[in-house]
Parts: sequence; C-alpha cells; structure tokens
Amino acid sequence: MPNQQKKVLFCLAGVLSFACALGIAAAIGTQLWIRGTTLCKTGAHLVNATGEELQKFLGEIRYGLFHGQRERQCGLGTRPFQFSFFPDLLSTIPASLHVSIILFSAALIVFALVGTWFFMFNAFGNPYETIHGPLGLYFWSFLSCSCGCLVMILFAAEVKIHHLSETISNYKETSFIFQTHTEQYERSFWIVLVCTGVHVLNVFLIRLAGYEFPFSKSKASETATGTIDIMY
Repeated sequence: MPNQQKKVLFCLAGVLSFACALGIAAAIGTQLWIRGTTLCKTGAHLVNATGEELQKFLGEIRYGLFHGQRERQCGLGTRPFQFSFFPDLLSTIPASLHVSIILFSAALIVFALVGTWFFMFNAFGNPYETIHGPLGLYFWSFLSCSCGCLVMILFAAEVKIHHLSETISNYKETSFIFQTHTEQYERSFWIVLVCTGVHVLNVFLIRLAGYEFPFSKSKASETATGTIDIMY
C-alpha cells in the first residue's frame, strides 16, 4: 500500500482512539450508566396495590461510577435523594469490584491516549519496528479493547449479580423495603461499548494498511523453516 494511504489510515485510527479517550473520560463523570425504577414493596403490600395503583409506589433511580440520584416513592409523594459511592456506600456495595471498574476505566483512557500517540508517530515519524511499529499498534489496540470489555463485564456483574440498584435503594432504610422494578443501561455504558468496538476497528485498519497480524507472520516463518529442515 502507498505510504500516503497508510498515513491516512493511521491518522484515522489515531483520531478515533483520541475520541474514545475523550468519550470515556466524559462517561466516567456522569450519572448516566444505569437508569431504572424501584418498587416500594412494603407500601404496595400495605394497600394491596395492583395495576395503575403501583405507579404511586414506583420511584426512579439513576447512577454512574461515583454518584447518583434516587426518587423515593411510597405513596406519599416523591422525595429525591442524592448519594455518593465514596465514602457513603463503600460498606454496602462490593467495593473491590467497584474500584476495579474505575481503575480499568482510567486504564482505558491511558491506553487509548498512548495508542493515539503510536498511530500518529507511525503516520508521520520513523518508527522502530518492534517498539513503535505494527507490533506496538496491535499491542495498544488490544490492551484498550481488553480494558473496555473488562469494564462492561465487571459493571454488568455488579449491577445484575450483586443487585446494585436494589442495594442502593435500601441503603439506610429501616421502615420500607425496595426492590428493582425496571433497569436499563444508559448512555455512558454504551459509550464504553462503542469505544471497545472502535479499538477492534483500529486493529483491522492496521491490517488494511498492509501489516500482518502479530502471530500470523511467525507461523508462516515457522512453516518455511520446518520445510527447509526437512529438505536438508
């Protein structure tokens, strides 16, 4: 492939990687990871609420990685509450899992920025083959993709397996019991998914630029070496 086309592909991959870093940084600070509704189970049972009456006992909840908001609805009007994971909920939520999600999100930003530098260096500089060349591009794209997958898997596990929304709703509640009614992932979670997909796309852009996948060349050379050994 001509050098000019390689530069265009590497610049495109670098811009996409930088956009992902900005997107993840913005997503970390928002409350738009989970949005759902919680049912005031105690209040609904007291009045045997069914059908449309249940709407009076459905409150909303939304949160991100650091803070969120819930609206408590127990038939007497809506009461909003702001909450923070640090330090308020550390004793209630799976703290090690939650901190791991934040750390992997931060690592994803760092790896995406390093990947951006590598792409731009390969587009306009004179890269060293093993450190800054195709192997480095594949390496940082793979790390970014892996971190994105880990963030989504760990966050989904915290929400679904550890019932995070229900845990938050029942924090410091003594008179009422709340249970999750509906729950859905919001914009910031899907940003992580899109950014993970972008890093996968970057891998194919590197291949499109004419560079073999890291292990394909070694296998081909091993086959050739084996053939030569047999001949001699």
